[in-house]
Amino acid sequence: MDLSVVIVNWKVKDLLRKCLASIYQGTAGLEFEVIVADNDSRDGSVEMVAKEFPKAEIIASNRNLGFAKANNEAIARSRGEFVLLLNPDTEAPPGALDKIVGFMRRNPHVAIFGPKILNPDGSLQPSVRRFPTPASQMLIALKLHHLFPRLPALRRYLAADFDYSRASRCDQVMGAAFCVRRKLIEEIGLLDAGFFIWFEEVDYCRRAADRGFQVWYAPEVEIVHHGGESFGQVFGPNKQKMFNASARRYFLKHHGWLFWFCLVLIEPLSMFLARLAAFSSKEKKS
Repeated sequence: MDLSVVIVNWKVKDLLRKCLASIYQGTAGLEFEVIVADNDSRDGSVEMVAKEFPKAEIIASNRNLGFAKANNEAIARSRGEFVLLLNPDTEAPPGALDKIVGFMRRNPHVAIFGPKILNPDGSLQPSVRRFPTPASQMLIALKLHHLFPRLPALRRYLAADFDYSRASRCDQVMGAAFCVRRKLIEEIGLLDAGFFIWFEEVDYCRRAADRGFQVWYAPEVEIVHHGGESFGQVFGPNKQKMFNASARRYFLKHHGWLFWFCLVLIEPLSMFLARLAAFSSKEKKS
């Protein structure tokens, strides 16, 4: 089989329908499978997939397993030469998945591939970043990236100088459309299920790079991404708490106890600022 498309869904039934329709209507010439792992959406997503897309395999969980663990359950069942992790709030233009497989086959040195990500209005959505540093993540945790976006540590992490017009090797690509070669999965294993949400694809790219595998971006493939629709339903401070937990896990794994402890120290202030931002937003709406 050429390609396994893995989609983890949480409470975005209508967007999931559009995503699946784009896959089945726009993909020709490939032997592929689609596996939808539903994280206890309870919004009719499972029933919709079964009724409208009977070719798709469904893994229906009775609880929210998080992004990494749900992906892992689906990847373990997959059979494709390549595995594409695709967000449910994406749409694949005609021929996009065929192009992904073509790119991977023409470039056997590429272990992880990320396409060009577009906003629904057709504008570019930045999808390439460098590996996070303690400085960049502390600035983000303290919301300082909103006040000082041009700080060197932030610009480097966000790859502000990256040229999206040409294919090139990079540190990490966005998990919204994340293609992995089967050989890499066999070599380094599945996603780290200790990440509930955020940093799981960063960690995977880092683990791949540490073993000498290459991560690439190429603009010849385009995917539309609505962006943050699932976790846009989560209250701000709760999202911050999950982000902080994932950041601590990443830095403990890849930078050691000292930087983990630095993130622990700023956690109370980070959560206070998240609550303040949520309160201010609520006040503006009322």
